[in-house]
Amino acid sequence: MTTLALPAARFTDLVAAEWIKLRSLRSTYWALGSSAVGLIAFNANAARADYVNYPHYGAPIRDDFVYWALRDAFTVGAALMLVLAAAGIGAITVVGEYATGLVRTTFTAVPDRRALMTAKVLVVTAVMTLYGAVVAGASFAVTQAILDGRGLGVGIGHPGAWRVVAASALLAPVSALAGMAMGALIRHSATTMVLTTLLLLLLPSFVTERYHWTACLRNALPYNAWERLVDIGYGDHPFTLGPRYPTTVTGGWVVFAVWAGVSAVLAVVVVDRRDV
Repeated sequence: MTTLALPAARFTDLVAAEWIKLRSLRSTYWALGSSAVGLIAFNANAARADYVNYPHYGAPIRDDFVYWALRDAFTVGAALMLVLAAAGIGAITVVGEYATGLVRTTFTAVPDRRALMTAKVLVVTAVMTLYGAVVAGASFAVTQAILDGRGLGVGIGHPGAWRVVAASALLAPVSALAGMAMGALIRHSATTMVLTTLLLLLLPSFVTERYHWTACLRNALPYNAWERLVDIGYGDHPFTLGPRYPTTVTGGWVVFAVWAGVSAVLAVVVVDRRDV
């Protein structure tokens, strides 16, 4: 009796399977939905505070309020929360399968680990990019609508506004891919989250610009790259100190691209080269 070999799974099938796997979990909707609402509300609260306090601001702030309006569009606190939420979601897509043992079944069904992980990377990247776009776009619309109550809001066509929205949106997939890479390397939920938080959130705070090499390290971190991209008055604003070793907008985009690319490659290669 001849046994027919099962056809190899097509890459589109793997993408579809990873999408089904991600959307079938209720935790996915809760994580994405609750964090999105929280981030938008956080930014809206910052805009509301400026709306309420504007009559008490001095002339220097009033004359250059567009700077503050764009900072309200996506605040520093919201960016930190976004990094943590996105990195956690990215990490759990990998470590969750190792924790439950599902990864053994998955790799038995699909021996081509690289193709499988590539499909997972594509799905997570697409979902988190859409998530980031919704959160950043909604935050911009809501905050500027609040500030428009005093005629202070800016439009998306204002110089630098698109950059604030795009950088904030892309911070989500970059952080998610970094979380995936850490999950593939460590494979333990708690340790992954601790080290990911240390790398993406705490390290940017501890690294200073005292020396050139520390400034280069600082500028090479995703959060600091985001800060450069959203700072429209970089180095020239009267309320901020100019950086000792300045970086560029192009450098910020390059940091995003390198972190995303290296993280994606690590997630694919590490899983392929290590036993379950």
